[in-house]
Amino acid sequence: MRIGLIAGPWIPIPPVTYGGIERVVDSLARGFTAAGHEVLLAAPAESTCPVPLVPGMRPALRDALGSTMSELSHVIRAYEGLGGVDIIHDHTLAGPLYARRAKDIPVVTTIHGPLNALAVDLYRAMARDTAIIAISRDQSSHAPDVPVTQVIHHGMDVSAVPVGSGSGGYLCFVGRACPDKGLLEAIMIARQAGLPLRIALKMHEPDEIRYFRQEIEPLLGPNEEFVGEVDDATKYRLMGEAVAFLNPIQWSEPFGLVMIEALATGTPVIGTSIGSAPEIVEHGRTGFLGSTETLAGFVEAAAGLDRGRCRASVEQRFSAGRMVAQHLRLFGELLGGRSPSGVPDAAGLHQNR
Repeated sequence: MRIGLIAGPWIPIPPVTYGGIERVVDSLARGFTAAGHEVLLAAPAESTCPVPLVPGMRPALRDALGSTMSELSHVIRAYEGLGGVDIIHDHTLAGPLYARRAKDIPVVTTIHGPLNALAVDLYRAMARDTAIIAISRDQSSHAPDVPVTQVIHHGMDVSAVPVGSGSGGYLCFVGRACPDKGLLEAIMIARQAGLPLRIALKMHEPDEIRYFRQEIEPLLGPNEEFVGEVDDATKYRLMGEAVAFLNPIQWSEPFGLVMIEALATGTPVIGTSIGSAPEIVEHGRTGFLGSTETLAGFVEAAAGLDRGRCRASVEQRFSAGRMVAQHLRLFGELLGGRSPSGVPDAAGLHQNR
């Protein structure tokens, strides 16, 4: 197959630091290529993913993160540059609405955000001529009338991720500076558990900076160490030496790549049992899930969990190879004129969970 991949305009592929969607696109591009397929990637011009890039794309527009205008301009250039591919896998929000210009090329899109009321309107419209992938059963369940073609969990390449010893004597938090991610709750959990907390934080947008300055920074004391935004190697060391990874999210997060990153380092996850967390963390085996108020009580037990089992859960359930294979199977079925497995007809595209 000749596969066209479209990433967003804001962060290069792969990202240097923050960028969960971009990590997934990078893994897919590399995996499709390793499986013998041709990949053409529409991404910011400075992307270093080792596949051919669509020419004429602009540099990353990080200062315009989330801007409709920047995404639309990016999408137009992407579709103009993807002529000749067999199928397009679009990871933008606006792109599939522009996809009719692709004419006879099948388009697949992945829902990376929550299916709120506004998003539901968009994806219902897309479904008329676009196959839709959800990234968790929980994400899909919030809008059962959106015709999801298939649920495919994210995956990651663990070959470069070392398994840590967990002997650092601290808890850790890695995420974005916003209330939904649960940083405030993580600080309180660590204090209740009597362990230091190390915090790696993405903080670029004005709302993120304001939240940190007003809500978090005044609370930081000797129990908390703020290490800023970190690269992959530093992040994996931070996670791997932690007693446990705290993920007390306060919203129904569609997936949460950071959880499988922590598990890949051998570190158990302690988090709230909402969103996709129950699909990722095996309670009592690779971590503990509960209400925010109960999480500090799981820290001692988490320290005794089998770190090898945490790592194995990612290798077995969330590998890049599994993710790539599921996508290729779906693409093959769409190109073969068949409805994807579990989908009665291509026009109706019923959910396959």
